[in-house]
Amino acid sequence: MEGVAEGLWELADYHEKKGQVGKAVKCLEAVCQSTVSFLPIVEVKTRLRIATLLLRHSHNVNHARSHLERAVSTPHSLGVKCQLLLKSIPSCFELKCRAYSLLSQCYHLVGAISSQIQILNKGLELTATSGDGFSGKLWSCNFNSQLANALIIEGDYPGSVSALEHGYICATQMHYLELQMFFATSILHTHLMQWDDVSLVEGAVNRCNMVWESIEPDKSAAQHVDILEAAKKADLQQMQHIQELTKELSGVNLDLSRPDLNYRDRSSLTGKQAQLEEQLSSITGLSSTGKEHLELAYFGNVRRAWGDKLELAPPPIDGEWLPRSAVYALVDLMVVVFGRPKGLFRECGKRIQSGMLTLQEELVKLGITDGVREVDIQHSAIWMAGVYLMLLMQFLENKVAVELTRSEFVEAQESLDVKKAHAHALVQMRNWFIRFPTILQACESIIEMLRGQYAQAVGCYVEAIYHFLEAAKLTQSKSMQAVCHVYAAVSYICIGDAESSSQAFDLIGPVYRVTDSFVGVREKTTVLFAYGFLLMRQQNLQEARAQLARGLQTTHTSLGNLQLVSQYLTILGNLALALHDTAQAREILRSSLTLAKKLYDIPTQIWVLSNLTVDSIGLYLNRQHGAFAWFMAFSLVSELALHAALYQQLGEKGNEIENSEFYRKKVDDLQKRLSDAHSSIYHIELASPLDTSDKT
Repeated sequence: MEGVAEGLWELADYHEKKGQVGKAVKCLEAVCQSTVSFLPIVEVKTRLRIATLLLRHSHNVNHARSHLERAVSTPHSLGVKCQLLLKSIPSCFELKCRAYSLLSQCYHLVGAISSQIQILNKGLELTATSGDGFSGKLWSCNFNSQLANALIIEGDYPGSVSALEHGYICATQMHYLELQMFFATSILHTHLMQWDDVSLVEGAVNRCNMVWESIEPDKSAAQHVDILEAAKKADLQQMQHIQELTKELSGVNLDLSRPDLNYRDRSSLTGKQAQLEEQLSSITGLSSTGKEHLELAYFGNVRRAWGDKLELAPPPIDGEWLPRSAVYALVDLMVVVFGRPKGLFRECGKRIQSGMLTLQEELVKLGITDGVREVDIQHSAIWMAGVYLMLLMQFLENKVAVELTRSEFVEAQESLDVKKAHAHALVQMRNWFIRFPTILQACESIIEMLRGQYAQAVGCYVEAIYHFLEAAKLTQSKSMQAVCHVYAAVSYICIGDAESSSQAFDLIGPVYRVTDSFVGVREKTTVLFAYGFLLMRQQNLQEARAQLARGLQTTHTSLGNLQLVSQYLTILGNLALALHDTAQAREILRSSLTLAKKLYDIPTQIWVLSNLTVDSIGLYLNRQHGAFAWFMAFSLVSELALHAALYQQLGEKGNEIENSEFYRKKVDDLQKRLSDAHSSIYHIELASPLDTSDKT
């Protein structure tokens, strides 16, 4: 009788390749509904195959779940089959694990988290008693990773960390460094989501560093980004080759369907068909023998095709990773994150456009088009929608950062969505959040912080302070709160009166006192910069120089952020002038100006001077720009003005005149950019402390 089942399996395979999913499912269900009893393993394999088809080609998760539940345990009404099918199979460890894992994914997609946790615990019990060596430990990692995710949804952070720790132990026992890194970073992520103990966060970071250094200690971040990029290109080439073979096979199949085909031509085409099928099989793992019958559906996405997977680890872990499109977008995002601090804005712009286009196409496939809100999407699509939307928000965040760094305020107001002209990237972020408030809850604080940075960049300091402090209230992250308080303090400093300076110190002081407790380099360098800036404004020049020099060294050696290095050099150059060390000032400002030109940097975080040493330049700005006199504080203009002061001290009249003329041209250009930004229809919406969004 097993021959009948195999015949129906092959027929189902044939219908699936033709795109006739309904017929394929009927063929397989004929096995399950037969009055003749098959071996339990045949029924389990068949039901797994049905579930995989349904998850891959439809939204019918409940139908898939029903088949999987029957594979795990059959209802009492079936009499002879009332036994547990899986328990009746003495071996087949892989088969049992795949059944548990796929059923777990179904429960996840329908939101039955408690049932998912139960089935995962059964899977872990199986791996604990199997003694199946490497495979058993790998499946334990699989189940623990899913369990950790489910427990986080239930708000059980300690339970999630415990599951991840068990996974980490298994990965360590297997000497599987990449998998160790997966669990180590997941543990860190969980601690960051519930920041109760700084020592736990620091311990998680140290473990990540330890594993990272043991993987390939001689490789820099740039080399790892290059490896990612090479993997992406190789995979694209392979997919193109698969598409070409598939197209050619379709043509051969069409020719074979001709009724008037003679024997010789039919024989030749049949041979060609077999050759093409073999080539496809060797690349994709597909065959007509049922090799792929038990392959897992890919976690979180119910409509991915067989080829839409980028393998990042051996089975069964690979089936639980992101889909190909998300991985492609993630590679683009890594290039942006790595390149933006170094001023590689042209390449960043290309990658932002590429990544966003990929993500928008995937969102449309999930039914997320204009006007669709969180309540409108199917529950089975929520998980993958969350992945794509979070990536999309990170691209938008980087887009805002690039444009504000270059002072392209109006350019930053151009849409990243070709269907919505003239929509500010920040407006886009807020609109996405309004439509998907639960999925994007973690982005609310980031959006508010970016609104503060925009307001700060265009001189609206009071509004910037409001947004930064609101952002701090909206997050539980101590790190994020500290950075927002520092940003708000900088805006207070830029206001310039005695009361504002006092309020700035009230914000910076508590953060500075715990600087050494921060795990991240970004937080430390930001605090040191702002604190040095404040000390300089208070005329404590020597202490300011010491703090800024410390921060500059950390930024240069550990962070690699050229924009921040340029800003550090700007303020250190001014300090050297104030201390009458003209030789050092000249060298520092020359380096700073070189970096600023490379970055097109008129800093969007007002972290530089608000008072220059050449009174005539200050008077010029006040007369020409009024409220925009603050703009002298920006990096490029500051350095030009400081050069003028330096040339005056050195008695180099010719250089002073040339520098001043170039400076005035830059100021006129920058004034126009600011005026355009303030007259934009989005300016009030973004800078105003009032929430003008429509949340109905």
